Amino acid sequence: MTICNVNDPMNRWILPLLLLFAIIFDIIAIAAQSGWVEDEDAKSHYANMWQECRGRKDQWECTSLMEFSWAQAVAALMIIGLIILILAFIISVVALCCSLNIPLLPLIGGLLILAVIVQIIALIIYPIKFNERIFEGYYDYTWAYGFGWGATILMLGCGILFCCLPSYEDELLDNTKVKYIYSTP
Repeated sequence: MTICNVNDPMNRWILPLLLLFAIIFDIIAIAAQSGWVEDEDAKSHYANMWQECRGRKDQWECTSLMEFSWAQAVAALMIIGLIILILAFIISVVALCCSLNIPLLPLIGGLLILAVIVQIIALIIYPIKFNERIFEGYYDYTWAYGFGWGATILMLGCGILFCCLPSYEDELLDNTKVKYIYSTP
């Protein structure tokens, strides 16, 4: 029977791989052109992080949201969160995959928690300010906005794991004795 543990070099790639998925999700959310929000009924209005568009089918009239300070703040916070996430990913590859460097693990966890806080602020500001700006009809938040939340949730889980891993230093370094369920008399 094989036990999944972090001191196995193959298993050390799991957390950096999850961070890579979070990076991909963040890039999808930031770069999505289809929109974070679209109107529910007529499909005649949508907005992404950068612009909002009105119209029908091939005739869209788009205006930039970057004239508003709240949209600039959302874009800046999402990009800052992505940069912190990329930095945490690079450090995690060095700390877990090149050699096991336990003192770097809380640093990675702290960076990820910081990125989570920054992105949660951005993901909460956007719908509040968008709804204040638009008073008509009902709007649905699309998959692109969901990818932003998905990246944030992945970062939160990985951040907690990175903060907890140093507590298991003996297990990570394989310095523990095998514990049996029962002993022989």
